[in-house]
Amino acid sequence: MPTIIDGTAGITFPNSTVQASAGQVLQVVQTQYGTQVGSSSTTFSDTGLTASITPRFATSKILVLATVNGLEKTTGNNNNAVGLKLVRNSTDISNFIVFASWTNSSTSLITPSGVVNYLDSPATTSSTTYKVQFRNEQAASSVFVQSSGNISFMVLMEIAA
Repeated sequence: MPTIIDGTAGITFPNSTVQASAGQVLQVVQTQYGTQVGSSSTTFSDTGLTASITPRFATSKILVLATVNGLEKTTGNNNNAVGLKLVRNSTDISNFIVFASWTNSSTSLITPSGVVNYLDSPATTSSTTYKVQFRNEQAASSVFVQSSGNISFMVLMEIAA
C-alpha cells in the first residue's frame, strides 16, 4: 500500500496507520450536570461535572472547555467563598476560580459561572477523565455549585498536533 497524503484526512502510511493533519478536530465529547452539590470543607470534592475521552494519538492535545454554573456562598460568614479546579485523572492541572462569590458580607450570594478553557497534553491513547472539583475556601458556613437549578457543562475536543 502506498503512502497517501490528504489535506483533510492526514497521512495514511503503508502499515495503514493514520496521522491526522495538525490542528484538525478529531473528536468531541460533551457532558452536562445539574444536581446541586454543597460543602463546608476546604477539601476539594467533585462537582459532578466529569467527562472522559480516549485520544487517537499520543501527540494530540485536548481542549477542555468547562463552565460551572450557580456558584453560591451561603449566609453566616464574611469570608466564605467557592474555589474550583480542573483535574485530569488524579492530577490537578488548573485552579481556575478562587474566591468566587466572595463578599465581605455575611449575606448569601450566587455567582453566575466559573469558566476554564485549558489546552492539555495528556500524552496517552488511554481513556482520560477530566473533572471539575470545588471547595469552601474558608471552611465557613456552606458553598454550593449548580445551585438554584443551574446546569454546568464540559466539552472535550481532541486536536491533532
